[in-house]
Amino acid sequence: MELEAELSRIIINEMSDQQIIVLKERYGERSFPIVIGIVEIFAIDRRLKGIKPARPMTHDLLANVIENLGAKIEKIVINDLRHHIFFARIHLSLNGKKIEIDSRPSDAIALGTATKAPIFVADHVFEQASQA
Repeated sequence: MELEAELSRIIINEMSDQQIIVLKERYGERSFPIVIGIVEIFAIDRRLKGIKPARPMTHDLLANVIENLGAKIEKIVINDLRHHIFFARIHLSLNGKKIEIDSRPSDAIALGTATKAPIFVADHVFEQASQA
């Protein structure tokens, strides 16, 4: 089962390459942090603040390619947690066909933020991550 989630917090530390985002159940209490890179956190932060770069950044480029090919990002799903590593899938629709693409959660969330796609987390991931 997948539960809708939202970005609860973004913690930027410019002195480190490792940044933190916190995902929280939209209709619940559980939350957990994910460590991501500085490029991804700035991409997410810019989008949330409505800052549009003069030229497309990587996640904007990917969103533009998907859109121009006629596909739509339906949702982002954080679908697994193994050995302290999170896994994600980007769910696309194209001409009635459903397509799932493997992704790092940071890239999936940055892309989802760029396209306003909803974020979901597998229940077992919430269970594991909120106990860690």
